[in-house]
Amino acid sequence: MSDVKDLVQVAGIIDAEEAKLLAEEGVDWFGFPLRLPSGKDDISEAEATEIIAGLTAPQEGVLISYMVDADEISEFTTQLGVKAVQLHGDVTPEELRKLKDIRPDLYVLKSLVVKEDNAEELLQFVDEVAEFVDMFITDTFNPATGAKGATGLTHDWNVSAELVRRSPKPLMMAGGLSPENVADAIRFVKPAAVDAHSLLEGDDRRKDRAKVAKFVAESRKAFAEIANA
Repeated sequence: MSDVKDLVQVAGIIDAEEAKLLAEEGVDWFGFPLRLPSGKDDISEAEATEIIAGLTAPQEGVLISYMVDADEISEFTTQLGVKAVQLHGDVTPEELRKLKDIRPDLYVLKSLVVKEDNAEELLQFVDEVAEFVDMFITDTFNPATGAKGATGLTHDWNVSAELVRRSPKPLMMAGGLSPENVADAIRFVKPAAVDAHSLLEGDDRRKDRAKVAKFVAESRKAFAEIANA
């Protein structure tokens, strides 16, 4: 998983049927938020493990976690059988270093939660932890709820673009991305990857095939454009 670029991730898989739909539409990475602070996981750990075991390369399962302890993260990723983990909790640089030491095989993504006034703080954090991280992922803070992801809200794309320029590691862009805006986001920010969740769902809270297909197609087109620019 070392050369990761032009990648499309969809998060919040709720069952095997949804995973099959995403695979058929060409999604690369499948995000599984588990052991959430709310206690309201969308899928059981057993079912997630079964889906992950059935994925074939280049498709991969990704644990989306708020854990902050390196040993716990390592143990849970082994249990699930994932090769990548997306960390949204306030993991310290020391724990990120420890995780890399004990699990050099694990592809580690670390969230950068964009607020209205924290761009400089995020840039400093990138400088501090980049050597222990394989990819960063921007997401949007919701001041109304305190949520640090899966908000369906966009953020200032100038911040994500500056983080791309600053980071020695690739960056995945998330936060309010939809079939309608993902191409513009890719052209403006020039990320290595994009992620979507709630804005690909229908009224029944399941991923909508037409929305997923358009999101993947628009992403591929825009990635090709910036590669040829």
